[in-house]
Amino acid sequence: MFKKFILLFSISVTFVACQDIEKSEKPENLIPEEKMVDVITEISLLQSARNFNKRIFENTGIEGQEYVFEKYNIDSLQFKRSNDYYADNYEIYQRIYDSVKHGFERMKVKLDTLQKQEQRLKDSIAEAKRDSLGKVKDSLNPEEEREIEEISDSIINEKDSLDRLVNDSLPEPMSRN
Repeated sequence: MFKKFILLFSISVTFVACQDIEKSEKPENLIPEEKMVDVITEISLLQSARNFNKRIFENTGIEGQEYVFEKYNIDSLQFKRSNDYYADNYEIYQRIYDSVKHGFERMKVKLDTLQKQEQRLKDSIAEAKRDSLGKVKDSLNPEEEREIEEISDSIINEKDSLDRLVNDSLPEPMSRN
């Protein structure tokens, strides 16, 4: 009988304890959803970079979250309160993380495209260098032969343009894509 009482008592206490979970109140300085997507995306990217090669990341001197907070003009308390509020509202939080996930997928497609373009350029340069005759046929005009140097120069210029494009552009915030 005593065992049944203990079991019933523990179930009752558990049930009552779970009923009084406090939800976070909406903070006065709540970070908007779109901005929260950008902040979480950048924090995730910085954490991934740190986890990928911690030593190199630490040598950059970048403090991950502090950098993001400064960039978006927020502070850690504002982020925590906003994150807690959104976490208590599952539908909104799910929407935020779905947006982050889709943003990463778009970034991956862009990076894959850039990698394919770079590989095509490398292959073109290698093919031009392999030609032992010193001349290659123009694929658009087979009767016309051009010097390898001329082709290599145009390929290298194309590669430089691609490199500048990649190096000059940082990932845009997800709300702008």
